[in-house]
Amino acid sequence: MSTIAVPNIGVGDLLRTWRQRRRLSQLDLASEAEVSTRHLSFVETGRSTPSRELVLHLAEHLDVPLRERDTLLLAAGYAPVHRRTPLDDEAMGPVRNALDTILRGHEPYPAVIVDHRWDLVSANGPALAVLTDGVAPALLEAPNALRVTLHPDGLAPRIANLAEWSAHLLGRLHREATLSADPELAALHEELAGYPGVERGGAPHDPAAQLFVPLRLRTPAGAELRLFSTIATFGTALDLTIADLAIEVFFPADAATEAALRG
Repeated sequence: MSTIAVPNIGVGDLLRTWRQRRRLSQLDLASEAEVSTRHLSFVETGRSTPSRELVLHLAEHLDVPLRERDTLLLAAGYAPVHRRTPLDDEAMGPVRNALDTILRGHEPYPAVIVDHRWDLVSANGPALAVLTDGVAPALLEAPNALRVTLHPDGLAPRIANLAEWSAHLLGRLHREATLSADPELAALHEELAGYPGVERGGAPHDPAAQLFVPLRLRTPAGAELRLFSTIATFGTALDLTIADLAIEVFFPADAATEAALRG
C-alpha cells in the first residue's frame, strides 16, 4: 500500500479547489450532490466537519481521482479507503490475465498499457517493435510512452505529421493535468512542449477533412503507416493500481497499413 502525505490544508479548502477546478458554483455542486448550499458553504469554510460519507459523495460528483479522494479523507480526519496493490501481487492475477488477453488479442496491431503518468506498463509485440526501433536506449530504461514518442531521440524523427500528432498528444496531456491537478503531469507537459518540432497548440490542418487525427509513422524501409487509436480504462476499479491503468490500442487507418501490419 502506498504512503499518502497528510495535506497541510483543510478538507474544505481542498473541496473548494476541486469545485472551482470543475468550474462549478456552490449552487451547482449542491444541486448535483443533493445537499444544501448552506451546509456545503459551511464545509468549505471549515465551520462544519463533513462526514466520511459526505466527503466521498462530494468527491464522486466532482470527479476527483481515486488517489486524491484519500487525500480528502485524510484532510477531514478519516482513514483512506483505497489501496494500491502491486500488479504482480497474487490477487491481481485476473487483472493481469485480462491485460494479457487484450494485448495478445489485438495483434498484429500495436497496443500498449500505461499508468496515469503515461509510464509504459506493458505492450504487445507489434507495439514493442514500433517503440524500440531506432529509439535511444536511455529512453527505454524507464519508458514513458509520451516521452518516447516525442523526444528527438525517440520516435519523433519518424513521425511524418509530428506537429499535428504532438498537438493532439499535448492537448490530451494538458486536459489530464488540469483535471487531475497532478504536478508531475504538468511538468511532463512543459518538458514535451520544449522538444523540437513539437506543437503546444493545434497544428494547422483541416479538421473537416479528417475522421480522426492519424499517426503517420515512417518505417525503416521507407513506407508510411497510418494509425488511429482508442483508449480504454477499468470502469469499476477501486484499487489505485487498476484505476491508473489505460489501454491504448492502435488500428490501421488505411488498407496499405493493414496489409503492412498483417504482413
